[in-house]
Amino acid sequence: MLAALLILVVMAVITVGLNPRRDEFRWFLQLRRPAWLTFERWIPLIWLVIYACFYASALISWNASFRSDLLAGYLLLLVLVQSYTLVICRTRRLRNGTAIGFIGWVWGLALAIAVALVSPAGWWLLLPYLLWSPVGTLVTWQMQRINR
Repeated sequence: MLAALLILVVMAVITVGLNPRRDEFRWFLQLRRPAWLTFERWIPLIWLVIYACFYASALISWNASFRSDLLAGYLLLLVLVQSYTLVICRTRRLRNGTAIGFIGWVWGLALAIAVALVSPAGWWLLLPYLLWSPVGTLVTWQMQRINR
């Protein structure tokens, strides 16, 4: 029970702590999006599901292995994912977001491989991120091309 609460609190602190300020985010919202991005209104819900999967995967992996290195891997993945928008908004460079998105996906893949060795369920719960992250990175790359 303590692990479940601790993981949840750490996730909440990271998520809140690495959000851009409202004025920074306004700049991001004004950027043009690719014409094929017709599902943008669903993106917050998609991320909510992915974060719920992160939480469940971390908790299941912890209960299966009690390995703090795996939890550190989840922490790094969360920091990478959550810093994507913050870095874009602070630097005003979509290229930085594309790089963070790619690095996050590579790290997520490495974490998923490590988790698969201790918990197949934990691995399956990382799959939504591994499938969605390339889409987000592609969107950012496309935005970079149309917002010079």
